[in-house]
Amino acid sequence: MTTTSSDGPRQDSHIIRELGFDARRVGDEIHGSAAIVPEMFVPGTRSVRTSILATWADVVAGYLVMEHLAPRVPVTLDLDIHVHEPLREVERINAVGRLVKQGRSVAVIDVDLTGSDGRSVALGVASFMAAPDPTVLMSPEMTRLAGLPLPRQRLSVPFARRARCEVTRPGVAMLPRADDGLNAAQTVNGGLIALTVEEAALSLTPGATLSLLALRYLRPVRTGPAVATATVQAGLGRVEVRDAGGQDRLAVYATTRTFPGPAAGT
Repeated sequence: MTTTSSDGPRQDSHIIRELGFDARRVGDEIHGSAAIVPEMFVPGTRSVRTSILATWADVVAGYLVMEHLAPRVPVTLDLDIHVHEPLREVERINAVGRLVKQGRSVAVIDVDLTGSDGRSVALGVASFMAAPDPTVLMSPEMTRLAGLPLPRQRLSVPFARRARCEVTRPGVAMLPRADDGLNAAQTVNGGLIALTVEEAALSLTPGATLSLLALRYLRPVRTGPAVATATVQAGLGRVEVRDAGGQDRLAVYATTRTFPGPAAGT
């Protein structure tokens, strides 16, 4: 595992932990909270990245279904985030996840995201299934985390830079596979894939932020790098993410929408 300093990665942590999100179980719900820091903003704006909201929703939902699927590893099938307005002047974001439905094979979770004043800022919904490979199992330590606070750390560099996600040309973003960006199944973390989708889409709409980020996870990115290719028309985007080292297989299909206006996120 690795963490970062202002100069780059160092040993002993995970990129997602550096987002400072503290999650805990409260009855049948998972509650989470994080302070907002400038490194979470879309570059050139003072608006929180929608991909960070997606990452936190994924964490909340994942921990919520963990006990239902244990010892099998939960795998995200789809994740949608709808943001009411560009998230400017927000000091803290809180999240509450609730189980909507638990079937034999699929669980659906609703996530409410609010500001420090209690006002709703975004809505999320996710569905999960157990990893299809029955040999991929959670460790006892991971299972116990479902009811415990997560360690919090401070993101010290911009999120995309920390994740080593780069826009290689307009409409295309690349994320390497790295030990500090993997999930329990040892594939690329779904929140970091959300970041790659966001970067590809926003590279075609400079100064904007996303009001919608909808992801369909079709297969894991096992080898990497993950390469996202976007097309955008009138603010509505389609993004395909492929595992470039895994025979360029399609891993995620996503839809994005920006807030109206040429500088909606500023």
